[in-house]
Amino acid sequence: MKFSVSSSDFLKQLQIAGGAIGSNPVLPILEDFLFTITNNKLTIAATDLETSITTDIEVMSDSDGSVAVPAKILLDTLKELPPQPITVAVNDENYGIEITSAYGKYRLAGENGQDFPKIPEPETVDTINLQSPALSQAISKTLFATSNDELRPAMTGVYFQVDFNKLTFVATDAHKLVKYTFKDIETEVSTSFIVPKKALNLLKGALPSGGEVKLSFNKANAFFTFDNVNLVCRLIDARYPDYNAVIPVDNPNLLTLSRGDFQHSLKRIAIYANKTTNQVILNINDGSLTVSAQDLDFSNEATEQLTCTYTGDPLTIGFNAKFLIEMLNVLEGDEIKLELSSPTRAGVLFPMENAEEEEILMLVMPVMLSN
Repeated sequence: MKFSVSSSDFLKQLQIAGGAIGSNPVLPILEDFLFTITNNKLTIAATDLETSITTDIEVMSDSDGSVAVPAKILLDTLKELPPQPITVAVNDENYGIEITSAYGKYRLAGENGQDFPKIPEPETVDTINLQSPALSQAISKTLFATSNDELRPAMTGVYFQVDFNKLTFVATDAHKLVKYTFKDIETEVSTSFIVPKKALNLLKGALPSGGEVKLSFNKANAFFTFDNVNLVCRLIDARYPDYNAVIPVDNPNLLTLSRGDFQHSLKRIAIYANKTTNQVILNINDGSLTVSAQDLDFSNEATEQLTCTYTGDPLTIGFNAKFLIEMLNVLEGDEIKLELSSPTRAGVLFPMENAEEEEILMLVMPVMLSN
């Protein structure tokens, strides 16, 4: 089996698929790409058994066939080559691989493609079509709020809630929560599932800037298909916490202020906060917000005052500055609203105006004030 291809186009497709390869594979063959050629089309597959990516590219080949190719050495070689046509020849007897470029030849040992794990196929699935920019936006706005706690697997992914004409994405780590909904979909389905963080990170990097994404899913897997790429991931088999139960509904205190001013102030004040808690104190009165922090261990402290619009009783509440800054990074628009009820209950953050067809809500738990 032998094929020719442009090195730069080849590298681009290999890098997309290569994202699925894990850092500590449980089987040696998982360090490889699976190459399958059918009618001058090369399909490249990679998997860590949880997440798989396949992509394809047109090549000039002399026959059909398959081979498993060590990923790292191949990627490293192509990265160092200037764009040019290259030829890849595979010995069908011993799976030895020879790459020929304008500079010379490179030999590496492949493996039998038949030994590569089978990538799941979309069988008995429900399907919805999404606009690529909308999906990309949803992932960007929720992924940061997922948990790294393996003991609570449900929280390590993003919860997808499909409800006929709307799709809600929820992420939480028990300290912060994001709920993002967009309504521009058409489906006959009402269901929910949890997509792992790794798959969404890879998806975010591979999604095109325009066009449609086909999302298919069954009880075990989700399949994202766009352009010439297909990403499959095993869903997290766990119950998602009842997130609606933690969103406080009766919040009599409403603070409105400039998103940029608040964010920059928090970034400056956080420098002086305790490095363990990152606690900043918000002291809110009619028309003024005082942001302060202190680190008693080092005698560091800072205070700033911001103008704001506030309706409600005077309130002093502590938050983790890092969480607030992350949320303000993701929210859009010039102004934000922060709804509060008491120093011990979560604050709820919204943009002043939602874009058409979408809604976003962010919740942040307070850091208890120490006397």
